[in-house]
Amino acid sequence: MYTDQAPAALTNDFLVTQKWEEYETEQHSVWSLLYSRRMESLRTTASRAWLEGAATIGLRLDVVPDLTLLNSRLEKRTGWNAVAVSGFIPAPEFFRMLSVRRFPTTITVRKRERLDYVPEPDIFHDVFGHVPLHAHPVFADFLQRFGALATRAKSDEATERMARLFWFTVEFGLIRENGEIKVYGSGLISSADDARNALGPDCDRRPFRLDDVLEQPFRIDELQEVLFIIDSWDQLFEALTAAGG
Repeated sequence: MYTDQAPAALTNDFLVTQKWEEYETEQHSVWSLLYSRRMESLRTTASRAWLEGAATIGLRLDVVPDLTLLNSRLEKRTGWNAVAVSGFIPAPEFFRMLSVRRFPTTITVRKRERLDYVPEPDIFHDVFGHVPLHAHPVFADFLQRFGALATRAKSDEATERMARLFWFTVEFGLIRENGEIKVYGSGLISSADDARNALGPDCDRRPFRLDDVLEQPFRIDELQEVLFIIDSWDQLFEALTAAGG
């Protein structure tokens, strides 16, 4: 159980309140459809840590997550909370929130006609994709330390290197478990097309080496040609240490 001191309170213009009771039947229905479509595959392709985290925080098929209930489970385990925000927030603020174990969470639900891809964040990507891993103690510590390190990035080059590390771990990371490659990055968890590509023949899957990751460019608007595989969660800590964290 997480026993460190409580993180500092957040006061900024990006925080909003999730009014869970105002979600409509259609929004719950869209969540249910998205959930069922991805879980059918993730039961065999997702990392064990993500699957266990989804159960720990109480993700359900039938309703959009209530952040209050979710956080009552999550905070007891690792000290993290998912906090509702109005949408995209500036990188410095995003990293600062990570550094105090607060994960910015968009609370909108995508439209039924855009189930497969939305360019902007939504609650399915943010909560279903990201938050289960925040219940894993090692990953939870890594993410906080990443946020603290990223807040100290002063140059454009340093910021870009941190963005690449985030992209190829938190967003599009792969892990080897019992000899099999599993997905854990939120972009792979929440997107069937991206996950299919990541595990398919067209993706160049490489061993995770920090120098290679920091030199690898990426695009957000296409399937990933190169991804990196960690062999343990401890590799993420080792990467932060090497990066100066």
